[in-house]
Amino acid sequence: MNLHPELLAITDRIRQRSASTRADYLQRIDQALRHHDATRAQLGCTNLAHGYAAAPASDKIWLRQVRQPNIAIVSAYNDMLSAHQPLGDYPEWIKQAAREAGATAQFAGGVPAMCDGVTQGQPGMELSLFSRDVIAMSTAIALSHNMFDAVLCLGVCDKIVPGLLIGALSFGHLPAIFVPAGPMGSGLSNSDKAKVRQRYAAGEIGTEALLEAEEKAYHGAGTCTFYGTANSNQMLMEVMGLHLPGSAFVPPGTALREALTRQAARQVANLTHLGTHHTPLGHVIDERAIVNGIVGLLATGGSTNHTLHLVAIARAAGIVINWDDFHDLSAIVPLLARVYPNGSADVNAFHQAGGMGFLIRELLAGGLLHEDVQTAMGQGLRAYTQHPMIEGGQLQWQAAPATSGAPDVLTTLPHPFSADGGLKVLDGNLGRAVIKVSAVKPEWHVIEAPAVVFDSQEALIAAYKRGELNRDFVAVVRFQGPRANGMPELHGLTPTLANLQDQGFKVALVTDGRMSGASGKVPAAIHVTPEVLAGGPLGKVRDGDLIRLDARQGTLTVLVPEADWAARPQAEADLSANMVGMGRELFGALRHRVTGAEQGAMSFGLKDI
Repeated sequence: MNLHPELLAITDRIRQRSASTRADYLQRIDQALRHHDATRAQLGCTNLAHGYAAAPASDKIWLRQVRQPNIAIVSAYNDMLSAHQPLGDYPEWIKQAAREAGATAQFAGGVPAMCDGVTQGQPGMELSLFSRDVIAMSTAIALSHNMFDAVLCLGVCDKIVPGLLIGALSFGHLPAIFVPAGPMGSGLSNSDKAKVRQRYAAGEIGTEALLEAEEKAYHGAGTCTFYGTANSNQMLMEVMGLHLPGSAFVPPGTALREALTRQAARQVANLTHLGTHHTPLGHVIDERAIVNGIVGLLATGGSTNHTLHLVAIARAAGIVINWDDFHDLSAIVPLLARVYPNGSADVNAFHQAGGMGFLIRELLAGGLLHEDVQTAMGQGLRAYTQHPMIEGGQLQWQAAPATSGAPDVLTTLPHPFSADGGLKVLDGNLGRAVIKVSAVKPEWHVIEAPAVVFDSQEALIAAYKRGELNRDFVAVVRFQGPRANGMPELHGLTPTLANLQDQGFKVALVTDGRMSGASGKVPAAIHVTPEVLAGGPLGKVRDGDLIRLDARQGTLTVLVPEADWAARPQAEADLSANMVGMGRELFGALRHRVTGAEQGAMSFGLKDI
């Protein structure tokens, strides 16, 4: 089927906007490929001997000859983070499989992996977004030894996959495959968990009952099963051609997961300049792949965090995208998945209904994905309409199911859950913001109510507990941008605001901070830019100002006379407490350099990468 004309137009404008920066990036890749200045063949004898001093004797022979591929393993393993605990076994599997393919593999480096579930509502959350850029730099450091011909990136969660990809793109002349761990088994349903949290916020139950419910929801190894940023990452890596097909949501601890991990090592060896299908990462991630990623995000109701991360990923490849691209693609991409918080099912149900193979086939059939892309499997995205299986002890792929196994979870183009992707850009005299309405009931798409202004989420929760918020209002939570305090997620507000909404009050959130990818039912204009600390107009809002959030018309405005608004001074806040403790001092340099939300909240500029 022909590509949708608007998809072509948006891709073309991104290509034109990125012409000079993309050309510079590709020139760097081509220079590295021509001069082979990033392979161990260029290392001196002392350098090379250091590089394989601790390797097994059999690996040393191949590493010394410089005729067989050597694969870098960059891992975000730790055993506190449930999604990353399974990664502990992967390096040995990868090394064994590499040898079978006539290659070697070395553990090149580890990167930090924060759990936003652990740090949610805690001071550590202020370091979460910045950790993405630390992960990117850590990945680049791991690859800087020039010992490697390809890289396998092991990671799953929120900032980890974007950070790994940004770092790997700085070595874009190397092929790369991303290796996930898969989701944990389904436990307490996400909707039941949310109800328990709301009851706790309302003071109806205590901490013992809450902890019991949380333990039933988070009970084993693997990714959390709601469709937040972690699982949106896995969808993105697949639709952008960086996974093996169908590997995103295969559970850990299964024969299929191990087989896919081993096959990733064999496949990436084949993609090196010493293999038969040389495919540098920087050629895989082009304008078409970035557009495919945005389309996948919209079609599944994915995390709003990717309005930051995809911008940063694209810029790492010399590609310039902005929120208008998300907004305009959302108008043509229908919602085809209902996964919590956009529905009641979890990612395991999505996978069982047909998963990524079914979704990609539908989008290709509708002309909503670029098929003519480079991927980890070679030329074309069609390979990703398959799903893996073990048959006769061998890993094989077959076509995704012809029909959805659960039409209320995964549907077809002719019968979408919504005609658009539900991601909107809001503009007005309060700045620019994004809002995801795919989980918001239509009657809450427009909220007009007086502002109640807070400088922290803790202050809002305290006001709720004092009984001060039993009314219609728009919560303005300011000084939450990347420069102010690292742009923490404000997911802890969801139970409180949801309780008020359930009582019939018209409530909304407006903030220069972020919300978790799992947030949804309360209308939230987030990532407001410019942020307040950078002089953003949200800092002029006072208690009682009438605010109108209109997701239908795409506007975010304060209804104050223009002359009064122009004369009103910015609010000031004492942020000294945000500058010390919990490692905050180490992030001062990043804070002072960080870009705005629409530029990806990057602590290094495009010219630096």
